[in-house]
Amino acid sequence: METLVLAVSRPETTGAVTRGAGRLMAALGYAPLMEVTLPNGRRADIMALGPKGEIAICEVKSSAEDFRTDGKWPEYLPYCDVFYFAVAPEFPREILPEAPGLIVADAFGGAVLREPPETLLAAARRKALTVAFARLAAMRTMGL
Repeated sequence: METLVLAVSRPETTGAVTRGAGRLMAALGYAPLMEVTLPNGRRADIMALGPKGEIAICEVKSSAEDFRTDGKWPEYLPYCDVFYFAVAPEFPREILPEAPGLIVADAFGGAVLREPPETLLAAARRKALTVAFARLAAMRTMGL
């Protein structure tokens, strides 16, 4: 009997993990936005605003190669209270650093496997990020 192996492209994996992690964040009480440009010019795959005003960022990694060739994730840390990597179930998790949180997700949802340490933002930065987040969400609602 032959086994059928379906190859999934990197963009498909990225899209599935992003959808699932976003759904998980919403289930956890966060309001997620995808592809949010930060003040330093970096783009967060998912930025989410929590019910108490806390800010979470999820960096989606589609493969080991994606993680190894993209070392910019520490540049997200000054713009969130908590930071997660979000990966597919088959991702080799042992290559990820231990400090950030870890979400494993597919297109339908996800699970937090490791909680991140919390580093509270300064009040002025939190306010600026929250206002920018709200404006972006409103503009997207209008299709702009």
